[in-house]
Amino acid sequence: MAVTTLFFDLDGTVSNNFDGISRCLNYALQKLGFPQLADSEVKPFVGPPFRESLPRAFPGIDTEAALHYYRHRYEHTGWAENSLYDGIGDAIRQLHLQGFTIALCTSKPRVFAEKILDHFDLPRYFDGIHGPEFDGRFDQKTDLLAHLVNHYKVAPANAVMIGDRDKDVEAALHAGTHSLGVLWGFGSHEELQNAGAHRIIESPAQLIHTVHSIA
Repeated sequence: MAVTTLFFDLDGTVSNNFDGISRCLNYALQKLGFPQLADSEVKPFVGPPFRESLPRAFPGIDTEAALHYYRHRYEHTGWAENSLYDGIGDAIRQLHLQGFTIALCTSKPRVFAEKILDHFDLPRYFDGIHGPEFDGRFDQKTDLLAHLVNHYKVAPANAVMIGDRDKDVEAALHAGTHSLGVLWGFGSHEELQNAGAHRIIESPAQLIHTVHSIA
């Protein structure tokens, strides 16, 4: 059966928001008296929900307070410390013109995801923009993608989850969709392969051909 529906991750797949994420995370940690993180130490936090990763990395941290400080800076400054990956906007536009249903499936709060796609003039190519709510609903990408498969009434075999981290692959396996790992973001080939990605590509230029080759 042919693929009809594409679910895209945001951070590390559509846009590179590392600077914004890093500065906002360090701002929150500073406010709570924790040491600042180097770039290499921030990378594991890009993708998974903070409610999961922060308590594991900083035992005893007030996670909700950290989220408050993070979101305060992010809302005003962090979301714009962002750039679009070369070629991804054009690839998404072409896939839209070819008739694919395209939706965003991100671990970033939905309101921020909407703001970022609007900043890059991309919403016209998306049938929906989906992410967690501030209360924690859909924090887990496995829950969000399973919900979206039902929401879009698509057979899992006709859908692809496209993302750069193991969480994207795990969500795809959980929902029964195909998984397409990308290497221009924050995850390694080893991470994606170990998670069970069906396909792995190196650049946005390979995206269209690969989507068409999935059966």
